[in-house]
Amino acid sequence: MDNFTDPARFTNRELSWLEFNSRVLAQAEDQSVPLLDRLKFCAIYASNLDEFFMVRVAGLKEQIAAEITRTPADGMSPFEQLDAVRQIVARQAHRLERAFVDRIRPELSRHNVMIADWSELTASDWEEARTHFEERIFPVLTPLAVDPGHPFPYISSLSLNLAVLVRDPETGLRHFARLKVPPALDRFFKLSSGVMLPVEQLIRAHLTDLFPGMDLVGAWPFRVTRNADLTLNDEDADDLLEAVELELRRRRFGRAIRLEVDHSMPSETLKLLVRELEIEDEDVFHFRGLVDYSDLFQVSGLNRPELKADSFPGVTPPQLRGMSGTGHIFDRLRQGDVILQHPYDSFNASVTEFVRQASVDPRVLAIKLTLYRTSGDSPIVESLIRAAERGKQVAVLVELKARFDEQANIEWARQLEQAGVHVVYGLLGLKIHTKVTLVVREEDDGLRRYCHVGTGNYNPRTARIYEDVGLLTASATVGDDITQLFNSLTGYGRKVDYDRLLVAPGQMRDQLTDLVRGEIAAQASAPDRPDRKGQIIMKMNSLVDSQLIDELYRASQAGVSVDLIVRGICCLRPGVPGLSENIRVRSIVGRYLEHSRIYYFANGQGLGEQSYHIGSADLMPRNLNRRVEAMVRVEGESSQARLQEILNVCLLDDTLAWVLSTDGSWTRMRGETVHTHDALEHQANARTEGTELLDLDPWMQRPTNLGGFVHPTELNPSGMHPPAT
Repeated sequence: MDNFTDPARFTNRELSWLEFNSRVLAQAEDQSVPLLDRLKFCAIYASNLDEFFMVRVAGLKEQIAAEITRTPADGMSPFEQLDAVRQIVARQAHRLERAFVDRIRPELSRHNVMIADWSELTASDWEEARTHFEERIFPVLTPLAVDPGHPFPYISSLSLNLAVLVRDPETGLRHFARLKVPPALDRFFKLSSGVMLPVEQLIRAHLTDLFPGMDLVGAWPFRVTRNADLTLNDEDADDLLEAVELELRRRRFGRAIRLEVDHSMPSETLKLLVRELEIEDEDVFHFRGLVDYSDLFQVSGLNRPELKADSFPGVTPPQLRGMSGTGHIFDRLRQGDVILQHPYDSFNASVTEFVRQASVDPRVLAIKLTLYRTSGDSPIVESLIRAAERGKQVAVLVELKARFDEQANIEWARQLEQAGVHVVYGLLGLKIHTKVTLVVREEDDGLRRYCHVGTGNYNPRTARIYEDVGLLTASATVGDDITQLFNSLTGYGRKVDYDRLLVAPGQMRDQLTDLVRGEIAAQASAPDRPDRKGQIIMKMNSLVDSQLIDELYRASQAGVSVDLIVRGICCLRPGVPGLSENIRVRSIVGRYLEHSRIYYFANGQGLGEQSYHIGSADLMPRNLNRRVEAMVRVEGESSQARLQEILNVCLLDDTLAWVLSTDGSWTRMRGETVHTHDALEHQANARTEGTELLDLDPWMQRPTNLGGFVHPTELNPSGMHPPAT
């Protein structure tokens, strides 16, 4: 391989993402995962894929329509990518069906969780279902005929529909009608017997009520996916809020890009749908189980704790215990920084409480916060409103362009404005993706600033299932940096010098490059200074940026040890002779979604002092070039040790971990020594209870000297099994 000109040094982004979703699907196939959790992973896989088609596949189709032949860094044209996507998704669809139809559903039945077909119901079930249909469903159904006087109706994206074929007994002619399943209905109707029936089957069993005097030929579920990428030219928008609202209305009418149908749909009906929706035959996917597996979230949410993994409530960090009174959290933070890891550390007992106390503390003068995504009943937003009503200066940067959360953020922005909060609607040409909060407080010795910098959104709901880290600090340096950041976001300012923050766009790319090159320089001096060996550990969601990937390749060529913990997309190829022999890549997939970004450099720009950074940025062009991102350098021995513990556990995991091969395929570890989520729950409890922490020394040297790290593959080279097929 010609090291830095050959496109084969990169894996295609779209195919790498599909590999990630395959690892999610493998959780549904894993018999060691509790049953309802396996069902949940079916729904997660399907929901992930919906968004992938609405955005990424839609983008490929737009490129093809525009006759764009320019290939990305990996050398694949849009047409080649689309063809490969279709083939992979078709194979994964069969895996999803086998997991649900052949394994999960029968096993759930043995535990009295019945997802039944209409034909499997008893006579009493039929009678109950009939009553429910007449009273609750029939009045809200609207059949739409298709004939010369009735054009083919608009099919909204991701709606569940029935393609109905009826025959006129007098003329013998067949007629097509579309029936939309009202989205307000639960997908599964639970009968008093406990049986759960897909609502489309309940409707199909009573279609003669909707077409009186006609013979029912058949009815088959189908679902359409449309282009939903928000292509906002905000640089030309006079009013960003109005422009986003307009684009949301346009999104509803995006081009159809995928059609999912029941496998038994006859060819004449399928041809009609394909023609009217103007899609290609290759965009049709057939299912024999369900059409739309994302609705299985309803069933996975059943109150059957014995069929789920134990729920971990999160602990109050020891440094923050007993500080629920007004201002107490600020007293604690003056004693030292606090590193948080959610969901192991309770989000509500830490971040939410930090903002709540700031909202009611009479000494707090101002609160500033960036809001990318939050929950519908956000206590943080309530605290911000309360603070404004109490006369505090409150400024919130609401990112209106957070994909698929645009409408929710518009509503929050209006509520905040009505309460007197200063609301900034993002920036022209950029998305604000930072997760930072600044609190300004009047104290006896003057003004002091308190800050939170995190890797996750200010969303208490997702904080229970997303793994994220954060820093609570009273550092004057961090406070000054974040003040400068907010001033540049709400006002005007370009060339801002930060001390402990890395900010994108602008300095972050160059600073990360300098940190990688610092490890190369340190490695060059290693023969004379063995304590200065180069080492990089990065934990992130996605690694796509070609420039930084090439920097990591150069580091590997120089002998720097590089460990990457990448949950999702990874376009880097590890283990390529002469290019990436010193790079190892793994992914952790389990009951929590690994979402934190932690970047470790053993020598910190070659200065011989280890450097840890946490923040909002993945290593993707969009993060480094088109988003406002912030990462903070974490200082202090105890804070750094906490971050190193997280990295150590992830690198030692041989239970949830998948290892990336040179060819872009992923192989799952099959050991039973370290389970990341179990281990970190244990560590959280141990810190709270004052009991013994896990001893990682048998596998890894002390955090400040990781040169002797032994990889699990070396401990157990046969402890692997191939991914599910």
